[in-house]
Amino acid sequence: MHTVTNFIKGGLVSVVLATVFLGQSALAGPMDPDHKVIIQVSTDDARTQKIALNNAANLQKAYGMDNVDVQIVAYGPGLSLLTDNGTNAKRVESMAMQNINFNACANTMAKIESKKGKKPALAEGVEVVPGGVARITELQEQGYTYIRP
Repeated sequence: MHTVTNFIKGGLVSVVLATVFLGQSALAGPMDPDHKVIIQVSTDDARTQKIALNNAANLQKAYGMDNVDVQIVAYGPGLSLLTDNGTNAKRVESMAMQNINFNACANTMAKIESKKGKKPALAEGVEVVPGGVARITELQEQGYTYIRP
C-alpha cells in the first residue's frame, strides 16, 4: 500500500510539474520562427503571381510550416492576387489556412474604390494593412528577407 501511495504522489508531482512547464510555454507566446520572409506582389501578371504562391509553398516545404513565417504583401495591380474572384482565390484561401499570411494594401483598395465606386472583395484569410510598401518596410526592419518574384 505504501508503494502505491508513493507512486501516486510521484505521479501527481510529475503532472503538476508538466502543467507548470507547459503553462509557461503557452504564456510565452508563439516561438519566433527560424526564417522570416516577405514576398512582394505588385503586378497583375498571372505567371508572376503563381510564382509568388509557389515560392511561399516551397519555403514551407523546405523549412517546415512552424519554422518559417511567410508574409505575402500585395499592392497596386498585384492586389488582384488576393481578390475573392481572382484565378488564385481558392489557393490563397487554402494557403492562408496553412499559415501563409496575405497582406492587402488599404491604399490600393481606396484607389480602386475611388475609381469603381466600391472596394474589391478579398479572399478569405487576407488581412488589410494600411500600406503595402509600409508593411514591407516594417517587416524588413524586423529582420525579414525580401523576395520579389
